[in-house]
Amino acid sequence: MEFLQPPGWREALEARAAHPDALPIWGGTDVMVELNFARTRPAALLDLTHVPELSRWESEDGGVRIGAGVTYTRLIAELGDRLPGLAMASRTVGSPQIRNRGTIGGNLGSSSPAGDALPPLYAAGASVEVASVRGARRIPIDEFIVGPKRNVLGEDELIAGVFVPVRDDAAQQFAKVGTRNAMVIAVCSFAVDVSEGRVGTCIGSAGPTPIRAREAEAFAASAAPEDAAAREFGELVAAAASPIDDVRGTAAYRRHALSVLARRTITWAWETRCA
Repeated sequence: MEFLQPPGWREALEARAAHPDALPIWGGTDVMVELNFARTRPAALLDLTHVPELSRWESEDGGVRIGAGVTYTRLIAELGDRLPGLAMASRTVGSPQIRNRGTIGGNLGSSSPAGDALPPLYAAGASVEVASVRGARRIPIDEFIVGPKRNVLGEDELIAGVFVPVRDDAAQQFAKVGTRNAMVIAVCSFAVDVSEGRVGTCIGSAGPTPIRAREAEAFAASAAPEDAAAREFGELVAAAASPIDDVRGTAAYRRHALSVLARRTITWAWETRCA
């Protein structure tokens, strides 16, 4: 297996173009599991840890652009005030050691419907920035992931980062169900982002991709913050899910859990905005 370690972003894109079968790696928290269990054996590894551009974030055009190499630990410490939903989700990722290594770009690249960082990004209306030697483009996140562990990334492209809108009046929440709060794959998860005239949602681990609950969003955007409305919102979220039965839970349990998570999180978000 060849090991590639470019010193900068341009060199990384050139290496990707020259070795389209290379597997990009930063924290390795997903990649090394696949390698250790012999589930994959790439021709080359493309180590991006020496690319400084990927470990930066900056304010940009009413939002925050987060480099693909920014870790969960840094998201919590440095962006928790601006992106509380993403920080909440990041706190549930693995152990402190995993959060110190794992990155938001890795979660996007893995494209798992159970990725903890994905629901808050969907709910906020984020865009994924990808690049190659041909140029860069931004893709709405709900168009980026197209199936379990599948995305629209070209064979010569790398994930550069993600742009997340920041709304001053937004209230964000994230919750997930698992056998414990962290170090576990979610049975299901849910994120909500509430601002004036807008409600964003996302269901995790209850479909082939993260799922926006569009009918629930439209309902909550004009609903009064009352218990009855929260219950209706929860039912609409559960109806939007496409869960399956597996070793972590049944489809029926996932739907029920999502209705509870949605009811709780929308109530918390309303309370935060009214405080």
